[in-house]
Amino acid sequence: MKSWFIESRDGATALEMREAPIPEPAAGQVRVRIRAASLNRGEFIAGHGLTKPGAAKPAGGEAAGEVEKLGAGVTKFRMGERVMGRCPGAFTEYGLMDAREAIPVPASLSWEEAASVPLVFLVVYDMLVAQGGLKPGEWLLVTGVSSGVGVAALQAGKALGAKVVGTSGSKEKLEKLRGMGLDVPLCTRIGNFSESVLKATDGNGANLAVNTVGGSMFAECLRALGFEGRLAIVGYVDGVLAGEIDLDAVHAKRLRIFGVSNKLRNAEQRAATVRGFVADFLPLFASGRIKPLIDRTYEFNDLPAAKSYMESNAHVGKIILRI
Repeated sequence: MKSWFIESRDGATALEMREAPIPEPAAGQVRVRIRAASLNRGEFIAGHGLTKPGAAKPAGGEAAGEVEKLGAGVTKFRMGERVMGRCPGAFTEYGLMDAREAIPVPASLSWEEAASVPLVFLVVYDMLVAQGGLKPGEWLLVTGVSSGVGVAALQAGKALGAKVVGTSGSKEKLEKLRGMGLDVPLCTRIGNFSESVLKATDGNGANLAVNTVGGSMFAECLRALGFEGRLAIVGYVDGVLAGEIDLDAVHAKRLRIFGVSNKLRNAEQRAATVRGFVADFLPLFASGRIKPLIDRTYEFNDLPAAKSYMESNAHVGKIILRI
């Protein structure tokens, strides 16, 4: 089968298509005939550490397709069933999923839409619901709202009944997201938005802030939070891994700061998030209350072009590889 491999070298990532054997599912796994996969920025930015220097590894992290073979002990899926989920090496013709992390695809979703769901919306579920405790009527602040995670946070936040403030350096992107329910668009690429957030929230501040950008936005996110506010750290595309902490504000306002990452979680911990997602979020997709936003779709052989487009930062929503 054909598979894309990725390698980090000289501060950048490079792609190469190779022939690879069709994988055999181990116990607890399912083999999936991949129909579509999604690009995620962190994999292609060498500084994120997801693609470490050294030998090339299979590229891609999430996919959708049909169950083609069951590993020993798997009883929750049947042959031919449509699934989506985390899939290491997803830019390939056949991939393996841990059956605990595979998610049934609602009939309302296309292959491309399904492939755009697993990673970003699982992250969003983790930070908005499992850790963030977002409630109807609360204010959600999302920095970098036009990114894949940012758009998903906007969509999920609105579905949960929250009001959303979002930052982006592009007026055009913000205008598009306003049509998707963005309540307060703030056009900025720097940390200068806390006063605008306080004004929009009648001086109360945001209840939950999602920082998809990194350390350059950290201190300003803290300043934008209200009493008992929560701050989710989910990305650092700015490459800044440190930020100023106002301990008095954290103390007085009873703030909570938490990370959203799967780097150190084991399979059962990831599976627990999947179960919560299936119970709380999957019905929102099935009913059409959340419909993934796809910016552009590329054919399998055009992954390098898709990577270049992602690196141009011109997209709003997800970039999909059709396989």
